[in-house]
Amino acid sequence: MQARKKYVLLVLCIFCWLVLYFWGGLHEQILGFLTEKSSDVPRPWPDWVDRALLADFADEAVLQHGGGTGDSPKERRQAWNGIYKDSRCRMETCFDFKRCQGANGFRVYIYPTENGERISESYRKILNSVSGSRYYTSDPREACVFVLSIDTLDRDQLSSQFVPNVDERIRGYPLWNDGRNHVIFNLYSGTWPNYTEDLGFNVGQAILAKASLNSEHFRPGFDISIPLFSKEHPQKGGKRGWLVRNSVPPRRKYLLMFKGKRYLTGIGSDTRNALHHIHNGKDIVSLTTCRHGKDWEKHKDARCDHDNQEYER
Repeated sequence: MQARKKYVLLVLCIFCWLVLYFWGGLHEQILGFLTEKSSDVPRPWPDWVDRALLADFADEAVLQHGGGTGDSPKERRQAWNGIYKDSRCRMETCFDFKRCQGANGFRVYIYPTENGERISESYRKILNSVSGSRYYTSDPREACVFVLSIDTLDRDQLSSQFVPNVDERIRGYPLWNDGRNHVIFNLYSGTWPNYTEDLGFNVGQAILAKASLNSEHFRPGFDISIPLFSKEHPQKGGKRGWLVRNSVPPRRKYLLMFKGKRYLTGIGSDTRNALHHIHNGKDIVSLTTCRHGKDWEKHKDARCDHDNQEYER
């Protein structure tokens, strides 16, 4: 009987020791999670958090990785930043819905144009489309969304339409509020030959409506991917298309049209070279020019002279 009691006591001791061991490890994880001092970086979620509650707020990639593979808080923050660089904003966190409620509803305000402001024809069409719509308001107190009068479409520093000192100017606007409830339009960013997505100013919490967005910088459910359009694109209306019914083949002349620069080196060169063969001059037209940059002639290939001629024609 005494021996039996000893074995039962020994089993209980081992059980208690295991509970303390595993609970201690979990306790340290919880303390490490709650005491991280990075308030501006979203924290990785522990395994015991219900994934179903996070489905609408977290990307599946982060749920699968658990916010990082590192053991320390610093390693987890680095892993998180690697996945979510420049993508912390969501409508739930960086947009003030209160401005869109009430009697005014959805209204868009355009900043007044400053004297001598340089505005491209393309951006002027965007501003005119907004100001001519039923959503426009001239009173910023009624506005739900704000649009800058500064032309941000072309952020290539080599371009004649590049507007300098944007960051300094927008930070001086009383309504800027780190970009909250603002929409920034952009078609081109960075400069030759790398064309990185550097706009030259901090968009902050503003929604970015941009062409050719990089998936690493795109903020899902917040930013807007828009097509790249030329300055000849009509502001509104235009003739009715040839495609009047769902017929095969479609009753229109052109199925696809592209006209632009063919980069001989750097980012984008492989893509446009690979698509060169789809041009047939009939219903699919792809026109490219090699005349780009100061030393384009040093890199010209056998197709450049013919391509340049077709581009100009």
